[in-house]
This record gives sequence, C-alpha cells and structure tokens, in this order.
Amino acid sequence: MKKLAEACADAIERWTAFLLAAMVLVVAVGVFFRYALGAALVWYDEFASYLLVWLTFYGAVVALYRRRHIGLEVLVERLPPGLKRPVELAAEACIFGFQVVLGYFGWVLTQKIGDETAVSLAWVKMRWVYSVLPISGGLMLLVSGGELVRLARGKREPLSGTAKGGQLAWSGSSSE
Repeated sequence: MKKLAEACADAIERWTAFLLAAMVLVVAVGVFFRYALGAALVWYDEFASYLLVWLTFYGAVVALYRRRHIGLEVLVERLPPGLKRPVELAAEACIFGFQVVLGYFGWVLTQKIGDETAVSLAWVKMRWVYSVLPISGGLMLLVSGGELVRLARGKREPLSGTAKGGQLAWSGSSSE
C-alpha cells in the first residue's frame, strides 16, 4: 500500500512540475506577444491564473503527503511525552476537518458553476477549472485519514518519513 501511495505522490508531483512548466510557457508567450509584437493576448493572464491555482492545490497534496507543510514542530517536540500524541492527533483532526470542507464545498461549487465558461476562453468550462478543489480535497483526505489512523495507533512514522540514525527525519529536519 505504501508503494502505491508513493507512486501516486510521485505522479502528482510530476503533474505539478508539468503545470509549472506550462504556466511559465504561457506567461512567456504572453509577455513576448505584449512587448515584442505589441499585441497583447487576451487569454494568457486568465489561463496562467488557472494553472497557478491548480499548481497550488496539487502541490499542497504532495506537500501534505511528504509532511512538508507548515507546522510547529519545535513546539510539539518540546511538549512532555504524554502531550505530544494528543496534540498531534488534534492538529491532524483539524487538518482533516478542513479537507472535508474543501472537498465538500469544492464539489458544491463545481456543480453550481457547472456549464459557465471562462471569460476569455469560451471553450473552457469552469467545472474543469474548479474540479481541482474536490479532487485535491479528496486526495488530502486520504493522506490525512491515513495519518490519523497511524497516530491513533501510536505510530509516529509519517507517510514518507525516512529513517536516519535510528530516528525519523520529520519535515526535512535532520536528526543526525
């Protein structure tokens, strides 16, 4: 199961790299047309904005899986041993709750926007654009759900933790 999760995270990471490259290309083309040719494209700014939103949300999935999101590790590590686990569980439960809201209301928004189209790209349905909300929310729910189960069982190893010197490296910090 861990290999499947890692493969999915790698695929999403490659997808975010593609989105970043596409955004850079779209902006470069827009800048070229505006300043070199003196003819501004009406669609590039809106399209680049959509790519940035997708990049952000799919990147958040990878960051959550790899335990690279913003956290207060220094504070948690200084807590007495009896408080660490309840605080980690409470924090993960809050994250899970946010993802439920993101996934649910992302789905509602996607359904309500439905057949509306982008302002400058009439062939782009807003349903496609907003689909990132329920999809990334659902993916993050899976990640956080697994982490909640792990924490509830008393296991501290994060999904993509790497053992170094008999200890786990948490969120990029070295335990050497």
